[in-house]
Amino acid sequence: MSLVAAVALLGGLYAAGWVHSPVVVAIALTTTALGTLLPILRDNDMLSGRFGRYVFAAGAVGELGPIVAMALFLGTRGSLVEAITLVVFLVIAYVIALLPGQVRTTRIGQIILGGEHSTSQTTLRLSIALLFVFLLAASDMGFDNVLGAFVAGMVLRRWSPGHIDLLEAKLDAVGYGFFIPIFFVYSGITLDIEAIIANPAPMLIFFGVMFVVRGLPALFWYRRELPRIERVQLVFITATALPLLVALTAVGVANGTMTTATQAGVIGAGVLSVLVFPLVAVGLQQRKSAATPHPDPGPSDRPTEPPQGGAGQHQTGL
Repeated sequence: MSLVAAVALLGGLYAAGWVHSPVVVAIALTTTALGTLLPILRDNDMLSGRFGRYVFAAGAVGELGPIVAMALFLGTRGSLVEAITLVVFLVIAYVIALLPGQVRTTRIGQIILGGEHSTSQTTLRLSIALLFVFLLAASDMGFDNVLGAFVAGMVLRRWSPGHIDLLEAKLDAVGYGFFIPIFFVYSGITLDIEAIIANPAPMLIFFGVMFVVRGLPALFWYRRELPRIERVQLVFITATALPLLVALTAVGVANGTMTTATQAGVIGAGVLSVLVFPLVAVGLQQRKSAATPHPDPGPSDRPTEPPQGGAGQHQTGL
């Protein structure tokens, strides 16, 4: 639905001369910044229960779908060649994902697991090494690095059955404490503020189009699964985008299909979505929590009156 809406709206914008790279922008409008949203949603207890499952599902589609679309439609060798190369890359990743089952019971596997929580931090170091291996492989095969990072995470999930929660906590510390702040600093440095100030209309237009294309379909799509307030929350969550916008627009500028002014407008809209949309979703969560009736305590939950008399006074004193 988001892709159809993006094509429909971009047709008008392309005819009006606002957009000169419809393929790049169409893919960008279907993204969701799940990785950016996770700490915000987790801190506000919005990832549990049925609502959390739909958030993960919508966010995963909003990340994996655009990444695959980047590989297929923004390559330089043609869609068919890109599709074949993508299949080869995924087959290699699948084979690598099967390796831990072969070495886990060996001496090497015991050494790796034995150093998991020691100063050597073997599993964390291997995870980061795996990330760079897939980044290099994706780059050498002509794909964007984002695809390599995403596939590395999928392989890592296969490598760590039963221990993924401990490893996720360590990766959270490395990611949210180091790599992600560097990414946002880089995004701020490369953002063309002067172009946005000179012409803020593209940023505002893309901001509104992101809300319509990526957010509003949630009101219809989940109408039988979620109550209205949660569907409205999902509208703002799914419409939040930034990391993939940076990658997509960089590809568009590199291959000459997007101007730097358009890139600034798209990234500026993404920055604005990160600043505004999560705040609205969290505000709705607080409103939902306040409106949830708290059940009256049962007879066994009510505090009992202390018995009268000397014995009762003695117990109260204790």
